[in-house]
Amino acid sequence: MAGEREGGRGGRDRHSRDEQDSEFVDRLVHINRVAKVVKGGRRFGFAALVVVGDQKGRVGFGHGKAREVPEAIRKATEAAKRGLIRVPLREGRTLHHDVHGRHGAGKVILRAAPAGTGIIAGGPMRAIFETLGMHDVVAKSQGSSNPYNMIRATFDALAHEDSPRSVAARRNLKVSTLQSRRQGGDAEAVVAEA
Repeated sequence: MAGEREGGRGGRDRHSRDEQDSEFVDRLVHINRVAKVVKGGRRFGFAALVVVGDQKGRVGFGHGKAREVPEAIRKATEAAKRGLIRVPLREGRTLHHDVHGRHGAGKVILRAAPAGTGIIAGGPMRAIFETLGMHDVVAKSQGSSNPYNMIRATFDALAHEDSPRSVAARRNLKVSTLQSRRQGGDAEAVVAEA
């Protein structure tokens, strides 16, 4: 009977953990097979790069290594869930402003886009935006095409993304004041051009 109770409790814990995991979407970005030469021949190992997000503004990436592919993916997914960051999104669909990111030889440019544009990005960057829940963005990768560098450069760019609320708090202003100044500045620029 005690065994049944313990099994029941374990089942409930597992069920709640599955519910918690179900809120996250994960994308396998890259798998690398490496070989170690030993006396008997070659011993293969696998490295996995995974991006995890909740499609509501939180995203993370992880790297895992193991002798088998599923184990490497599991380790990478756990690492990604430990390193989630929150990214402020405008209207829940795009960035607030254009931003540059860099890691090593990898450089990326992320630009806010109007509604209906879609995700214009390639490879690893697309996986990040899909798991983040972003719908409209234009992104360009320059320099390194190594997926590890591209992902780290993209995360560097997203870390520099600011929302009007955080800028207003930093400058002791109201968000409405900040937004009206922005629109006023645009109007002044149009008058100057005419």
